[in-house]
Amino acid sequence: MSEPPAGRSHRPAALVFDVLDTLFPVAPLEWRFREAGIPRVLMTRWSDHLLRDSFALALTSGEDGYEADRTFEDVVRGALRDITGHQIAPSAEDAIVEGMSGLDPRPEASAALAAARDAGLAVATLGNHDDVLPRALLARAGLLDLVDHVIAARPANAWKPAPGAYLGAARALEVPPQRLGLVTGHGWDVAGARLAGLVTGWSGHLEGRFPSLFAPPDVSGRDLAETVDRLLDLPAAPAP
Repeated sequence: MSEPPAGRSHRPAALVFDVLDTLFPVAPLEWRFREAGIPRVLMTRWSDHLLRDSFALALTSGEDGYEADRTFEDVVRGALRDITGHQIAPSAEDAIVEGMSGLDPRPEASAALAAARDAGLAVATLGNHDDVLPRALLARAGLLDLVDHVIAARPANAWKPAPGAYLGAARALEVPPQRLGLVTGHGWDVAGARLAGLVTGWSGHLEGRFPSLFAPPDVSGRDLAETVDRLLDLPAAPAP
């Protein structure tokens, strides 16, 4: 795991967790792709298209722009149509979209959320989707009571990894950015949050190695629970 930058950050007062492929793995959607007759290799291409288009929206969305009206579901459906050459049946498309609300959490997700709550931190989720999807996932998994806020980046017209998405979360939680910690399995998410001034925690369960292109996170762990523990072990902020 990457070593945290020495002396950079203090123990956060609140934590925000990424949702898809951090708390809730997306890989189990594969059987929905199989049922739709979509080859497994195209699911990886679909994931790549999701990231590509979300990143483009992070750069181009604005209150006066056409892209400001786009939702995460638009991105999901657009990527499905792109990878299948617009040959996917509407029923198959609907089945994959609906399957996203039936994902199961990582085994240590409950322990990670509970550790943050037990330590007195405010706990939230943050994603490019609206708040309906994470609420449904958390409620289905029995985790909603462990989360104080479900924050959607998209209504603020700031898609992750644009800094505005993370700054919006800090405002929603009423903490300075430097007192807000991010827990994520994505290196690109760490890069965006770091630019916004957040404390960053990266879980290696998804990528294995932190991407060498980006500056390392403040802490890293093998899984969500270890990542949260290491964020809680950071030195306390000095009294104002």
